[in-house]
Amino acid sequence: MILVTGSILARADSVDEALALSLEHVRRSRTEPGCISHAVHRDAEDPLRLVFVEQWADHAALLAHFAVPSSRAFARAAGALAAEPPTLQIYDAQAVAL
Repeated sequence: MILVTGSILARADSVDEALALSLEHVRRSRTEPGCISHAVHRDAEDPLRLVFVEQWADHAALLAHFAVPSSRAFARAAGALAAEPPTLQIYDAQAVAL
């Protein structure tokens, strides 16, 4: 499984637009093949920060997601609303039964 985390620090004047854009993006992404989960959350300590957590079945599914024109358009639009460059981390993860 591939785990993706990231965040966008929106400007005060753009946070509502960034959140609406992000919700549209995650809802669309959830319909893509290989998407296990895709969510956006508002940081409890900094309400201007939107945090993304995604799970993908494999690297190929994630690469396909990045190739979707809507995904690239989201990244450009979200970056334009940000106060600083967005962050993105990609991890190869294995579920552990406890």
